[in-house]
Amino acid sequence: MTMLSAALAASAVALSAAPAGADPGARPAGPPSSDAQRGDAHGAQSTSSAKRTVDRLFHQAERATEKYNLAKEHTDELRDRVNVLHNRVARGQEKVNQLRGALGALAGAQYRSGGVDPSLTLLLTEDPDGFLTKSATLDRITNRHTGQLRMLRTAQRVLRQERTEAAGKLVELERSRKAVSQHKREVTAKLAAARTVLNGLTQAERDEVRRGERAQRTERQGRPDEQPGEAGVAGAVTVSSRAAAAVRAAQQAVGSPYAWGQAGPSAYDCSGLTQWAWHRAGVSVPRTSQGQAGAGQRVPLSQAQPGDLVVYRDDASHVGMYVGSGQVIHAPYPGAQVRYDPVQMMPVSSVNRP
Repeated sequence: MTMLSAALAASAVALSAAPAGADPGARPAGPPSSDAQRGDAHGAQSTSSAKRTVDRLFHQAERATEKYNLAKEHTDELRDRVNVLHNRVARGQEKVNQLRGALGALAGAQYRSGGVDPSLTLLLTEDPDGFLTKSATLDRITNRHTGQLRMLRTAQRVLRQERTEAAGKLVELERSRKAVSQHKREVTAKLAAARTVLNGLTQAERDEVRRGERAQRTERQGRPDEQPGEAGVAGAVTVSSRAAAAVRAAQQAVGSPYAWGQAGPSAYDCSGLTQWAWHRAGVSVPRTSQGQAGAGQRVPLSQAQPGDLVVYRDDASHVGMYVGSGQVIHAPYPGAQVRYDPVQMMPVSSVNRP
């Protein structure tokens, strides 16, 4: 099964239909000529070529979407970190200013009290005991001065470090923003190219695609009693309450539109759907399909249970949620809706249990 067939069918519906009237100059119906046979062969080849091209473009767009998701997630994290550092720098500067003020007051007091040599002051004073008491106080002030100076130096060092880190994070944030824009442009270009190919199909080719899509959907969905449903979430195995909750959330999303870069609650891309469903169950999973390929415990496909994440292709560019009965729920591609499909609709890379 290719991801293209439904997209071709959907695009065919959206495109304008051919005129209903017959061509007055058309030849009477009869056995197909060799020219007609060659034309049919060319049309079949054209449709097949279009399918391969759009499948490839959708795959590339999905891969770029996951890169976009990763870069955007990194950008959001960096922005949060920069805000934290800016707050720390502000508090650190305030602390440095306070310490400087305290040290200035101590320095002034020490200068006013310590302008004369202590031994001479002791000889001249009429109250030696009182002088010794004052001298001890000055010693304590000196010790406090030293401690405050040490605290100031420490605060200044921390402030410099946090300013340096903040500056570095700002540079990294700008790079990440550029990466987000680059991947967004790549996704947009791939989808535009796919639309161009779809718009180039003839009405006969669109009709052929619709017939093929109906046949494929019937074959993929199997017999009515094999359809997954609320009662069949766990199937023949017992799953955790959280896995069951994640499956229920995914089922609630069936029929929602695919939208790249979205993670619910009204539209999803592939990894956005699975992340949203598991989040509804109280479990955090990574944002991208590549990240989800490394999440939790890896299990064989033969041991898949409802709630497991099924990752597809060698580059882990697509992911769905296994729901039992040999089915997954996934957000397929632009122009399609969240739906059920066979677990082996494309090459499985891994199965992971969060």
